[in-house]
Amino acid sequence: MLSKSQINFIKSLHQKKYRKENGIFIIEGIKSIVEFIQSNYQVHSIYYLKQYQSLLPALPANIKLFEVNNAELDKISTLQTPQGVLALVNIPENPLLDTAALKNVFSLALDGVQDPGNMGTIIRTADWFGFKHIICSSNCVEVYNPKTVQATMGSLSRVNIYYEDLPAFLKHVELPVFGAVLNGTSMYKTKWGKEGLVILGNEGQGITPEVMKLISHPVTIPRIGQAESLNVAISAAILCADIVRNF
Repeated sequence: MLSKSQINFIKSLHQKKYRKENGIFIIEGIKSIVEFIQSNYQVHSIYYLKQYQSLLPALPANIKLFEVNNAELDKISTLQTPQGVLALVNIPENPLLDTAALKNVFSLALDGVQDPGNMGTIIRTADWFGFKHIICSSNCVEVYNPKTVQATMGSLSRVNIYYEDLPAFLKHVELPVFGAVLNGTSMYKTKWGKEGLVILGNEGQGITPEVMKLISHPVTIPRIGQAESLNVAISAAILCADIVRNF
């Protein structure tokens, strides 16, 4: 049985302030938890319903295990329908971005993406297409938001996320900078080459003027119908697919 202080501590991690203060975030679901166990992330503790114990892999001795009941899991879960297993994971320090790692590959850069679900879906999409790096502007949603973590479906454990002053970063990067805009060159006519950054903007405002000035290759997903715009995560998937197709 969990103590009241344990329950209160885990519930506090639903909020960004306490995740940052304690350096811990929450993941839920056996599949995602197994992927984090097998990654470079440090899993702090696991809370599971008895019937899920057999699904857990062999664990390092430093991971604390707690069997909980349904009522306790309901209290600590961030989900309306808990998935039977919840884990606390240590937040790594914001990694230093070695620009050499961006050479000869494509990476995504996000300018003010605010929706946690969109952020998580973009991370999952990047993982699917083999994009290893995502550079986020400082005003992007926190990647350890529970909704973001859940939407990545474990892909967060494999994609490197960096938070940077995006305009300052772009001024010093020696790579082609592609930007998803409404009035650029059709992606079907774009010569992607073998490396570059692909910038996606805020859900409502798009790419900021400061970042727009630093785009060398404005790119458009051609519109056939009457929709005013595309969801940013959908745009990321379409552009990633076209880039990979042209490798």
